Amino acid sequence: MRTDLVELLLTLEWSPMAVLVLIAVRLLVELAADTGASRSAHERLRFGGWRRRPQMRRPHEPSGGDWPYGTFLQRLAPPVRMTLLGLGVRRQVPAGQIVIHEGIRESHLVLLEEGLTKITATLPDGRSALLSLRVGGDLVGEMSALNDEPRSATVTTCGPAKYSVIQPDRFKRFLKEHPDAALELAAMVSDRLRWSNRRRIDFTSYPVKLRVARVVAELCRTHGRQGPDGIIIDVRLTQPDLATICGASETSIQKALRELRTDGLVDTDYRRITVRDLPSLRKLGKLESSDD
Repeated sequence: MRTDLVELLLTLEWSPMAVLVLIAVRLLVELAADTGASRSAHERLRFGGWRRRPQMRRPHEPSGGDWPYGTFLQRLAPPVRMTLLGLGVRRQVPAGQIVIHEGIRESHLVLLEEGLTKITATLPDGRSALLSLRVGGDLVGEMSALNDEPRSATVTTCGPAKYSVIQPDRFKRFLKEHPDAALELAAMVSDRLRWSNRRRIDFTSYPVKLRVARVVAELCRTHGRQGPDGIIIDVRLTQPDLATICGASETSIQKALRELRTDGLVDTDYRRITVRDLPSLRKLGKLESSDD
């Protein structure tokens, strides 16, 4: 990427990390193009969203049904997926285990196979901010593997988890041998950047209640399961966690959830949210079908 373009993005108040992500995406696309990526993969790579591609899991893959929508493993063709699953050293850890430490200079990647993890970063005042959640099928640690910079966040397991540790040289060789996977990685990184940018826009464009509706609706898609009374979000989120994701105070989050309960859109229990009327919640959050 040309230096003047980088300077322009920084002038437009893009964060340095966002600029690094964009550079990584461009490099991956160029790598895949140079090694003969298929035309269909090029056509799929775009910033306008992805359509669900059902893929059946082979018997010797980890159990639990299809890989969650949008995860790196879900994006890959079965043979390529199996190759990636065979690259690393598998580990099994309990809840509360730190998988990646913020600020540490290391470059291995972590391929989650089972379990839920949270991505957090330390704020200037010492508090911890929840940035995102990652589930089985997700790849984490790719930024440090690509740019050899210290870890930008901490990854902690929220429950028992299984994952593979992949060394960067093996992963880069995998990308060279499977250019379609390089394009899928670029698309995954760009999707995460879009999500981050959308949260920043939400903070300035929508009141807290709409922000909560948008985040909860998205959590239904990524971490929801159908229950007897609605869609249960299988993520044990505290109200402070939800507050950091929505960019609001905990008091404002409490008020917004109370209003959503009164409207009959959600039920809340200890660290659990059940969405009773997802279409109405999406309408409240001004989410279109393309936002899936």
